[in-house]
Amino acid sequence: MLKEKLKLIDWQLLIIPVVCIFILSTFFIVRPIQSQIMLEHIRSFLGIHLNFYYILIAAVFFLGSIYLAFSKYGKVRLGTGKPEYSPIKWGMMIFTSTMSADIIFYSLCEWMMYANEPYIQQKSGNQLEWSLTYSLFHWGPIAWSFYILLAAAFGYMLYITKNHKQKFSEACRPVLGTKTDGVLGKIIDLIAIFSLIAATATTFSMSMPLLSSAVNSLFHIGDLRILSLYLIVLVVGIYLVISILGMKAISRLSVIAFSVFGLFLLYVFIFSKKETFSMVFGAKSIGNLIVHFPQMFFITENNSFTQKWTIYYWSYWMVWCVATPFFIGSISKGRTIRNLILGGYAWGLAGTYLSFIILGTFGISHQLDGIFYATQQITDGKNYADVIVKLLQTLPQYKIALVLLILAMIGLYSTVFDSITMVISKYSYKSLSLEKDPSRTVRGFWAIVFMILPVTLLFNNDSVYDVQSVAVIAAVPTGLVMLLIILSFWKELRNHKFKEI
Repeated sequence: MLKEKLKLIDWQLLIIPVVCIFILSTFFIVRPIQSQIMLEHIRSFLGIHLNFYYILIAAVFFLGSIYLAFSKYGKVRLGTGKPEYSPIKWGMMIFTSTMSADIIFYSLCEWMMYANEPYIQQKSGNQLEWSLTYSLFHWGPIAWSFYILLAAAFGYMLYITKNHKQKFSEACRPVLGTKTDGVLGKIIDLIAIFSLIAATATTFSMSMPLLSSAVNSLFHIGDLRILSLYLIVLVVGIYLVISILGMKAISRLSVIAFSVFGLFLLYVFIFSKKETFSMVFGAKSIGNLIVHFPQMFFITENNSFTQKWTIYYWSYWMVWCVATPFFIGSISKGRTIRNLILGGYAWGLAGTYLSFIILGTFGISHQLDGIFYATQQITDGKNYADVIVKLLQTLPQYKIALVLLILAMIGLYSTVFDSITMVISKYSYKSLSLEKDPSRTVRGFWAIVFMILPVTLLFNNDSVYDVQSVAVIAAVPTGLVMLLIILSFWKELRNHKFKEI
């Protein structure tokens, strides 16, 4: 029985990434300064010379998703029968499987990151309004288009063409043909696995310090790095328990995580006593985004802001595309492509913009009123996590806000962890039918492997820039595969007889 299970494993796709992770982590630990210099040089080169590459991919996905939704192809139904999940539960699962705890971290502090940027300071008008505008731009329709268009492609692959493998390489079969089963297919799948590892490392490394600082503020545990390690283990433990209980437990955890996240937003919105300011400032920022969207999208001036932030965010979303679109596609059986695209945008943008407007304007209002100068704290060398906790401590009964933040972050971490380990575990099999899930042993193995690189980055004291560089570098080959998948998807649609229409 054991021998039969071992024969199903694709050992190359399991062993090679693990060996590379250990080598890379060892290099980061043994040569911390050299690793930082290497990351900075590579990212600088990509930002200067491949600026157009990231923007091109963004244009293809955003414009392609809009065209697909309103074309005749939008009527194609992904599989037969009624949708498995109600619109509300489906939307919650989309949001919680794509938005990890980093959305809370960035919503609270991204405006601080932008406010001190020379490019923002040179803008005419309210500089803090421009800071929030760029947050909405970087977390807006372009970013969501990466997930949504690929989700439609994967949904089509799973429920219409019914490919027997659930891998990135399989989505390229219409173009690559039999080469999918050879070395080229292996390379594509290895790129996918490494991208997902980079995505996980970036997410945990960026937002885990906030969770640790919040817990430490309440319980005064001590060493934040050790606390971060404990919290990562806790997240993995929750995920493993939920995965054993099955998809019903996963969907319920999504609802719980989404609800706690909503309670946190509601608490900040009400008790900050800046409801009118939040709505007005948020509306102005959205209006500013709509007016300047074409310029922000297509006119990419050769400045440090574009290279440092816009390129990073497109890269960050791209490396996450290995997991989340597969999950969205898999839970969208029975829906039309148009429903998937428009519904995905609606749920994604509503949740994301609500978070950024409420949490972002909370800090901005305190800055403008002179209650808490967050940007000055950052300038003075304070880290973002500590500044955020101090900002939340200005709320009445702030401990309630911290408890909600902790629970929301743990819940969002756990739901995202489930989707990514589910997807990457399927890469470990030579072939796995849609009806079957990877074994718990394989999923548990990858859950542990996913901890290695983020823990290394946390203990290595890498800067925000260095952590972000991991995603920027990994996005280069991932982008090529994404374009190949969309080309394959388009070829399938063009050749289909559209009996479903």
